[in-house]
Amino acid sequence: MTPGARVAAAIDVLDSILSGQPAEQALTNWARRSRFAGSSDRAAVRDHVFDALRRRGSGAHCGGAPSGRGVMLGLLAQDGADIGALFSGQGHAPAPLSPDERAAARPGPVDPRQDFPEWLLPELQRSLGADSDTVLAAMRHRAPVFVRVNAGRATTEQAAAVLASDGVIAETVAGAPHALRVTAGSRGLVRSRAYLDGLVEPQDLSSQMVTDAVPLPGGKATVLDYCAGGGGKALALAARGAAVTAHDADPVRMRDLPHRAARAGAEIRVCTTLDAAARFDTVLVDAPCSGSGTWRRSPDAKWRLTEKRLNDLVSLQSAILATAARHVAPGGCLAYVTCSYLNCENRDHAARFSRETGWKLQLDRQLTPLNASDGFYLAVWSAP
Repeated sequence: MTPGARVAAAIDVLDSILSGQPAEQALTNWARRSRFAGSSDRAAVRDHVFDALRRRGSGAHCGGAPSGRGVMLGLLAQDGADIGALFSGQGHAPAPLSPDERAAARPGPVDPRQDFPEWLLPELQRSLGADSDTVLAAMRHRAPVFVRVNAGRATTEQAAAVLASDGVIAETVAGAPHALRVTAGSRGLVRSRAYLDGLVEPQDLSSQMVTDAVPLPGGKATVLDYCAGGGGKALALAARGAAVTAHDADPVRMRDLPHRAARAGAEIRVCTTLDAAARFDTVLVDAPCSGSGTWRRSPDAKWRLTEKRLNDLVSLQSAILATAARHVAPGGCLAYVTCSYLNCENRDHAARFSRETGWKLQLDRQLTPLNASDGFYLAVWSAP
């Protein structure tokens, strides 16, 4: 496919998304209709689509229309691309620009707030404070790729060398002893020997930092990962020497965890039904949330979030936190995590839980692209 044809394909996919189709479904449907597209073409179209979703508001503003064509035109104009060559009408490229489109495609200053739902801006600004504009600007661009090195299998230097032998280039991260940042070849990561042999697991730096900060009492601490999902944090806690039990209200989400644990050489007990009397030294609640801290990776989600959905999540988080606390052993601790920036999902819960239960807040930490990578929040309480 020519560069122009890739832009045309991205416009087609974006129009499907803007009409209500989830991004992954729209991309899959396009790929099925476009058997001629090679892997590099599919990757390029996907990059166009996700870049456009990250900057959908400013793209529509700079492109003069809230359509797939308008957003792509505005995005390319922002990036200084030769839009005349890409919108040539030749070789399956988009139709040539009209005079009005040419006049509109002049980016000028871009306000990062345009690229977030207007109704959510007050809460984002309340939550991020003085860093608001800087964080929102960072969220308009792709997130870096990180992996966690399985310390039981390799050092970071050894893992980086094995990755490099398969064309995946990674570098160590200051202050994160088990993290590597992938700087090239990230699409080959899951086919690399380092991944297949359990030397590394994909995990964002912020997620690693949060998991490293979860307290593990002396000896072989018992840990309940109450909302385990795919098990990334359970694997990281097991690598620290904890005896981990993984639980999720939807057991299907944990279906790959036994395979991932076996690959990593980790012992994790997967529990679909949790005994009400079970107690653990540490209970981790990685709560369902808006995912606002990960919108660089899943930008479609920020445009699909609604006020009702956010309010429902806040209520669910409060209920989960109260239930999980009952499984903390005397003298143990409760850790609450979200991949969200929003105070209504984070510090508001922490203040309310402390006030209503008398549990002592030991740690309150917010991570953003300014001090880590994805947006994450961690609160830790000690049992009374």
